[in-house]
Amino acid sequence: MTTAATSALATADYMGFVGVTTASSSIMKVFPLWADILGLPTRTLVGHDLPMDADPAQYRAMVEQIRDDPHHRGALVTTHKMNVYAAASDLFDELDPFAVSCAEVSSIAKRGSTLSGRAKDPITVDLALRDFLPADHFARTGAEVVILGAGGSGTALSWALAEREDAPALLTVTARTQDKLDHLREVHRQHGTPEGLLRYVVTETPEEADALVAAAPAGSVIANATGLGKDRPGSPLTDAVVFPEGAYVWEFNYRGSLEFLHQAEAQHDGRGLHVVDGWRYFIHGWSQVVADVFDLDLTPEIVERLAEAAESVR
Repeated sequence: MTTAATSALATADYMGFVGVTTASSSIMKVFPLWADILGLPTRTLVGHDLPMDADPAQYRAMVEQIRDDPHHRGALVTTHKMNVYAAASDLFDELDPFAVSCAEVSSIAKRGSTLSGRAKDPITVDLALRDFLPADHFARTGAEVVILGAGGSGTALSWALAEREDAPALLTVTARTQDKLDHLREVHRQHGTPEGLLRYVVTETPEEADALVAAAPAGSVIANATGLGKDRPGSPLTDAVVFPEGAYVWEFNYRGSLEFLHQAEAQHDGRGLHVVDGWRYFIHGWSQVVADVFDLDLTPEIVERLAEAAESVR
């Protein structure tokens, strides 16, 4: 946030949005509409853009700004969730169990002088999954899951699937480097996830990821949780990838170059794919954090009103 912007907001409450290219997000148009529906004390959302390679001092300064500015009501964190936790977890007065277990912060809220950090992704990714995947899908089909990417969103999806009553028989998570997978393995070890449910695979090239996707059974869920196609152009797969017949191909992003989504759309008819973008994940993610920041209870009916309002300016 610029100095001028800070000065202009000095006497008015506002909510923050920590990301990379926040001005491009639909939430900038959606938030004022949601503020009216929910009766929030502010219609102002301010972006805190940090580069992908931000250093720990930048994350600490951002958290301290939120903590110390009485008009800053709290913030949603995207992209930088794990880095915020790594650099600034000691600045929070309380962290919820998801934040500690997954080592990430996606929601920053204040209750009086208490600064809270929460990880909402395990909840919001499960809500988004339930919007399109039948409740008995894995038991009925024997399908598996391939999650491309072991960052915050990939970790959250693996957590939600492991907790699901209708869990897949095998959940494969990929990353470009071993350290990300070691972290994920430790998260699940501490959580008590059954041994053998998850398979951790380093994919150094898109061709290696192609092979894993192609080998998954029919009806499997293939998710892009890498961030490629949003903050950076590209896809974790090549254009030569062959998706499993009848697969649910889930692009976590709804904006950006969306190469992964376009690869799936190209095989939609030929492979009978269910292609899902990240719009509903966006709706659930933001609505849950807004409710946390402003201490609100959301009903499914209110969430649908918010979704309709968002659709009107998409």
